This record gives sequence, structure tokens and C-alpha cells, in this order.
Amino acid sequence: MKQVDAVIVGAGFSGLYLMYRFLKANRTAVVLEQGDDVGGTWYWNRYPGARCDAESLAYSFSFSEDLEQEWSWSERYAPQPEILDYARHVADRFGLRPHIRFNSKVSSAHWDEAAGVWTVTSDQGESFVGRHCIMATGCLSVPQLPDIQGLDDFKGERYQASLWPHEGVSFSGKRVGIIGTGSSGIQSIPVIAEEADHLTVFQRTPNFSVPAKNAPLDQTWVEAFKAHYPAHRHNHRIGNGSGFGDLDIEPKGAVEDPILFSDVSEAEAHDLLEAAWQRGGARFMAAIGDTMMNQTANDFARSFIHKKIRSIVKDEATAEALCPTNHPVGTRRICVDIEYFETYNLPHVRLLDVAKDPIQQVTETGVQTASEHVALDVLVLATGFDAMTGALLNIDIRGRNDRALSDEWAAGPRSYLGLMMADFPNLWTITGPGSPSVLSNMMVSIEQHVDWVCECLDWLDEHNHQRIEADRAAQDAWVAHVQEVAEGTLFPKGGSWYLGANVPGKPRIFMPYAAGVGPYRIICDEVAQAGYRGFIVDAAEAAAS
Repeated sequence: MKQVDAVIVGAGFSGLYLMYRFLKANRTAVVLEQGDDVGGTWYWNRYPGARCDAESLAYSFSFSEDLEQEWSWSERYAPQPEILDYARHVADRFGLRPHIRFNSKVSSAHWDEAAGVWTVTSDQGESFVGRHCIMATGCLSVPQLPDIQGLDDFKGERYQASLWPHEGVSFSGKRVGIIGTGSSGIQSIPVIAEEADHLTVFQRTPNFSVPAKNAPLDQTWVEAFKAHYPAHRHNHRIGNGSGFGDLDIEPKGAVEDPILFSDVSEAEAHDLLEAAWQRGGARFMAAIGDTMMNQTANDFARSFIHKKIRSIVKDEATAEALCPTNHPVGTRRICVDIEYFETYNLPHVRLLDVAKDPIQQVTETGVQTASEHVALDVLVLATGFDAMTGALLNIDIRGRNDRALSDEWAAGPRSYLGLMMADFPNLWTITGPGSPSVLSNMMVSIEQHVDWVCECLDWLDEHNHQRIEADRAAQDAWVAHVQEVAEGTLFPKGGSWYLGANVPGKPRIFMPYAAGVGPYRIICDEVAQAGYRGFIVDAAEAAAS
């Protein structure tokens, strides 16, 4: 088996950028991808209405000025096919495809202590050996099926949002049911309703959603924005928030003092939220700066959204069922929608509140609730993911002394900076648990992690080190810090997949780092500048002895 500098698992945006950086540094690598094309989550999630919740001009790579300027986005929020085309363009433009092994699902990754290498094996029985193993498996890549009796009994068409067929699906003239009203459901429901003869939405828990105000991009505006791209990218990287970015033509200050709820009157707070609602997008959560820390501010924002829902949805009972009451706004990733609430005003669309009328089972011809049988031709499952840890724990990963990652994480994921784990030398996780990850614009976090890892590899070579891993004490301290930061917010009250609460039996631990991409970047940079404080490195001579 040929040995490479790194085996990279996953050909989404993380894997593509890693391969780009390795080629630039004349390092050898192979990318193993279970699909037959690049794109990661944008390859698998082809459900109707799928699009990014970060604006196109912010959700894109910044490493190449030429790429920034030449690629043209068509809409404010790019749809899935366009994002997949972008990933394909990146792979082709930078010559990455020859280094990717498609249809190669990784089944195991084992560390050889004596040789100081990882052996990574695919489900096809092929093995690849690398000094480093870099998991670019994505945070939302393992679909979660609902625990409902009889799912396999359904004789009609059944589709899963996160494993959508590559060929088109027609809903014309059909009775469609969809289970799940998270982001996938909220995006797909309006599109399915346009075509279906009848649509029943089975909702257990309503979610907060704000309008996208999506529209085609004016290319004159785009050109003016791109003239300031470096300043915008700088702002995305160093702010206290999620890196979603400001999209004014003239960049604002990188770190502005937030407007706190206590700084304004209720009328002024309402005006701030109204302006954010009319502007559209997830930056609604930043309109009042302490919405995620101050319960009173959060209650005000929640009440604002409830009033919006009631003003849009004509049927009072439906409107009330759509108003979330069991979690603070933003503690589950807020959805960004296109005419979602308006869809419930259509005569052929029905909301069925399964919190009050629970699903008992799926039958051959539909869904049986406690009170009725809903006959269906098509059943769509939009029930989310085993987030952040699912893809890693689906691989048999074994570190020093045959230690299994699944055992190490039995009580919840533990890592240092979301990058490495103790007793797993030279194993890296891109946007792993313990980093801003899913709370951020993923492109900002991906680039920061990949750049940091590649600079660390340069440092290891310069200092003749062969191995690096997290120090267990530093790892424990970081896990405690991540939890302490989370406890200073309202996030733990959300009961969401951020804590693994959507997966039965999964340990409840808040997984992402909630302090923001800017503070996290500062910490990572300080760690590097201090000679990679909190990591254990072995010199080549010591490793050989």
C-alpha cells in the first residue's frame, strides 16, 4: 500500500479545501468519498427547496481572489443545485478530482503505534495508509430516521430528505405526507405544496423561522459588493457572532458594540426586530445583541415572531400550533424560509399536530394517528441528522492501544478545540464538536480549521516532529470551557440536536462552541503561537526509539 501524508475522509467543502492546500504545499493525500461526486451535504440533500441559510456571497470560499470574482451566484440564498455546481467547479478548476476516490465509504481507521501511521479501510476492502488521518466528514451527514412503528410497511413512495433520489420526484396529483418541521421540512413544504394534490404536515414540535426575502441578485450590486470582498471576509472571520456576515456594499466595522435589550425601549426593540424581519435572514438573531443570553430579550423576540405567525396564518388553531412555546428562540438553529407560514393558507395543505394526536404507526397506505388514518400516496421523512458525531462514530476509529473512539465518547464527545483527541495521534476533525461548527457560517469555520491544521503540519515538519495529539488535561479543560460558555447562554434550554436530543440514547452534551467564530479564532491562534500549547508532540528520534 502506498503511503501518503494524509488520508482525507470526505469530499465536501472541507475535503476539497484540504486537498487544495495539500497540493499547494506539495504534500501527498488521497480523499475518500462515499458518493460518486463532490459536494458533501449538497450532494446528498437534494430535497425540494433545499438551499443554504447563509447568503451566497458569504457562503463561499475566500482562499482564491480569482474564484471569488469569477463565480456568479444567481440568488441571495443559493439553491442546492447551484451550490453543488460550485463544489464541482472548485474541484475541476483546481485539479482536485484525480486525488479523490469516489464510491469509497470508510469503514475503519486504525492507528499503528509502531509505524506511526493510520490505516484507513473502505467498505470495498481497499486500504490506504497515511501519516495523518483528517476527518472531513461533515456535521450533518448521517440521516436520522424517526422511531415510528411500521415505516417499512408503507407501500407508497417513501423518500428521506437527506437521501433524496438523484432523479426527479413528481408529486402531481398525489396525496403527500411529510413528517418533520425542521429546516428540511420548512424548506420543502412550500415547494411540495405547489405540486401535490394534498399535503399533510405531521408536526411534533414547531420551529421558529424567519423570512429569507430571497430574490435574484442584481449583478451591478454584486460587482459593487465584490469590490470590497477582502474587508467583508475579514469581518466574517473576526466578529463575535456566527460569521454569516454583513452584506452592505460598504463594509461596516468588524466588531461593533451590540445593541442590548436594556439599551432600548420596547418600541425601539420592536423596530429593530421589524427591520431585521423585513431584511430577512438568520441575522434576525443579531438585531438585539443579548437575545441568546437574556431571557427577557428572548421572550420579547419570541412574542414578536408569534405575532408575525398569527398575522400570516389565517386559521387561528393552525397559527397557534405553529407558534413554538417549548424552547427559546434561536436555541434550535433558526430556520430561514420562503413563504413557509403562507403555505398553510392553501386549501389543500393541512397541519396535523402530532403532539396532541400522536402517530401510532405507519401503515401500508398511510399514517395512523390516535384519532384517524391519513391516506397517503407519498411519505416524506424530514427528521434530521445524528449531528456532529454520527459520521465519526459510524467509522471504527481506533487510536493508541486499540482505544475505540466510540468508547472515549460514550458519555459525549470530548476533544481539544474540536480538532484533536487524546490518545488519537495525528487524527484531525474538521469543524468537530467543541468548535463553533454548526453555530457558524460553515465556510468560515472550514477555512479556519483547514488553514490551522495545514500550518500545524508545516510546524511539525520544521521542528522534526512526527506525531501530535491533544493533551488529556487540556482536552478536559476545553470540554469544561465549552460547557461553561454554553451555560452562559440560553442554548441548553433548546433540547435540540446541538445537544444530541433528537437521537434516542445519545448523551446530552452541548457540542458546539458558542462564543463565536472571532473569539475561537483568537484562542486557536494563541495556542499555535505558544508552540501548540495543549498538544503533545513527539520528535522523530523519540518516536523511533
